[in-house]
Amino acid sequence: SLVGSEMCIRDRVSAMERSLDEQAHNLDAERDATLGVAVSGGSDSLAMLHLLHDAGWSLEAATVDHGLRSEAADEAAFVASTCEAIGVPHSTLKWRHADVARNLQDQARRARYALIRNWAHQRGIRTVALGHTMDDQAETFLMRLARGSGIDGLSGMDAVRLDQGVTWLRPFLGARRAELQSYLEAKGVTWIDDPSNADSRFDRVKTRHALEHLAPLGITPEKIAEAASHLSEARDFLNREAQALFAAHGREDRGDVILEAPAFAEAHSEMQRRTLISALRWVSGADYPPRASAVAEVTEAVAAGLQSTLHGCVLMPGETLRVTREHNAVKDTRCSTDHLWDGRWRLNGPHADDLEIRALGEAVKDTPWRETGMPRQSLLASPAVWRGDEMVAAPLAGLANGWTASATGRGNFVDFLLSR
Repeated sequence: SLVGSEMCIRDRVSAMERSLDEQAHNLDAERDATLGVAVSGGSDSLAMLHLLHDAGWSLEAATVDHGLRSEAADEAAFVASTCEAIGVPHSTLKWRHADVARNLQDQARRARYALIRNWAHQRGIRTVALGHTMDDQAETFLMRLARGSGIDGLSGMDAVRLDQGVTWLRPFLGARRAELQSYLEAKGVTWIDDPSNADSRFDRVKTRHALEHLAPLGITPEKIAEAASHLSEARDFLNREAQALFAAHGREDRGDVILEAPAFAEAHSEMQRRTLISALRWVSGADYPPRASAVAEVTEAVAAGLQSTLHGCVLMPGETLRVTREHNAVKDTRCSTDHLWDGRWRLNGPHADDLEIRALGEAVKDTPWRETGMPRQSLLASPAVWRGDEMVAAPLAGLANGWTASATGRGNFVDFLLSR
């Protein structure tokens, strides 16, 4: 009957609302800390904003204006007014860039994460929530499948990920986009539809359309998310095995990763690959792993006792395999002494406005570096304090002058192994 049908619909809506409310309340975050939210004005992130606000979280929101469409400024203003109406502080972050000629969506994504990460650091926010849904998870899976990704790529997006001092949360990976839109409609909240989401030039839009054709075969976002979850469990097991290998036969040394060469050589090839890729990413801060072919080549070089460079790192074989930062990768990197240098180094000492952090480089010859036990190659890329052309301190090279340096910006390597 019509009445029965209406009751069934109401029951489904109520169950959906309860599920979303439960996901909003049960975040892996500190209740007494401010939670950052990245809000574009689209349905996913706007629903996340309202759900987390209604769940009682203390929020601050940020919107990135990529400067790629004339409507972007108005959309950021729309989000700002929405946040003001519910009492959530809001910031608009602008991407300053020249013309973007290649891989627009990837460059915009990288810029978006960097801007939000810097905003979080400045605001003292440790955790930022993102509005990705099960639909995004399915699209990401298929796009990575098309690129021939292995178990790590096909594990999908993580619900929790630590990166450069910020924990990224995706609280609604278990929800469909349509559910979030129904939630907003029930609240009478409008959202912005980004026209790029209908532009078939982009791979993600093509993938979205492909999903519609796969549904009759039973290949739905729910099933893809289930498969990604199984692969994620397998990935986590392999990461724990790599962590055990490192715990038994490796160590950190002042920002470098060191592995006992015999144990590394005897380890299973997957453990070699996984540990080496993690070391390269931890030292370099790279978003993505290097190409599989490049990893295979450098592994062969290490086995032959040859020093190699890859991913902005130097691999130095011997009795141990040492992975350190490459000087050429950081020679132009500079920041004030109270900021994170190269994404991981924190320096403590007598900060001053006329001081900055730069790589030590060839100035290593002016330090007592041999007394430190660190290889010269490692120290070339180590952080030093400069006043113009004058080197004030090089903590890792034995010239402290009241300064210390620690590579804590990406946490410790053991935890990093498990978080990849």
